[in-house]
Amino acid sequence: MHQINPVEYDHLLHLKINNLKKVFSHIPLPTFEVYKSKPLNFRMRAEFRIWHEDGEVFYAMNNPDKKTPYIINEFPIGSKKINELMAPLLLEINKNYILKNKLFSAEFLTTLTDDVVVTLIYHKPVDEDWEKEATNLHTKFMINIIGRSRKKKLIIGHDYVVEKLRVDGIDYYYKQIENGFTQPNARINQAMLGWTLRQTQKCGGDLLELYCGNGNFTCVLSKNFKKVLATEVSKASVKAAYFNLEKNNIGNVKICRMSSEEITSALNRVRKFRRLKNIDLNSYKLNTIFVDPPRAGLDEKTLNLLKKFKNILYISCNPKTLQENIQEISTTHSIKSFAVFDQFPYTDHLECGVLLQLKNL
Repeated sequence: MHQINPVEYDHLLHLKINNLKKVFSHIPLPTFEVYKSKPLNFRMRAEFRIWHEDGEVFYAMNNPDKKTPYIINEFPIGSKKINELMAPLLLEINKNYILKNKLFSAEFLTTLTDDVVVTLIYHKPVDEDWEKEATNLHTKFMINIIGRSRKKKLIIGHDYVVEKLRVDGIDYYYKQIENGFTQPNARINQAMLGWTLRQTQKCGGDLLELYCGNGNFTCVLSKNFKKVLATEVSKASVKAAYFNLEKNNIGNVKICRMSSEEITSALNRVRKFRRLKNIDLNSYKLNTIFVDPPRAGLDEKTLNLLKKFKNILYISCNPKTLQENIQEISTTHSIKSFAVFDQFPYTDHLECGVLLQLKNL
């Protein structure tokens, strides 16, 4: 792993912002807000290889220049809880042959409130003997433990954590499932949620959200709209999203398990879907659309769908595809707000948020 030096943080962020400006050199951007990360202990999850040597196991990370990985004893960008657990947990594992035998990797998922799931992955079947020994870890450290092996998963406690994020003076609670997608930098996530809430305060009407995941943005944005229609393809994410909506006492959101291509076909009345049988599309006044797509950005059909909306709110984890998409959207819409969120310090990645509005309003 690249040696982390917090003194370099501001300089590295400055370089990323300069690169962003080069990417958008042909698209005039308004003065934009920059949301900086904490330079240390910002990452809520971590995955480590396990290296076996002389009968002991060690945390390790891949070294691209060598065949063997390098051993690590700490993870400074990881949350304080990850760093607090790493050494004592490994010590207990090394004391126990059943826990360390054929152990392949260890994954940590934590929250700002110190809820924890640790997943131990093995090249051997996890069984009752493993469960008995892992239960001792669960009791000793007061954490959730999961054992995984081929086609098998044993859970001691829960296979999720519950995160609490404070946005605009309100606490929101989120079930975050082990092995599911979550925003890795919780404090930057809070900043993104606050920014999107402020951008949509005057939008009115109803909201269409694509790629809603576990309802991370949905829960907060629902405050600004009469009704929200959200889409997501993952069954596990849809289940978590409904849990989170109920946990936060939100009743104006409907979720349909559909891809962006499918909801586009439905809204354009090209196809009827059984999954929409309990949703009356005609009852929605959808004038705002929110998208948070994968790194590949939006496909042509979805871009054409966006152009039909008065307001477009776009969160992007890839400035290059964002620029390409905005270039296409700029024929009908203009940029009203732009923000930068440093979700991944010490990397080239930069998260962006854009509000676009239909021209000639």
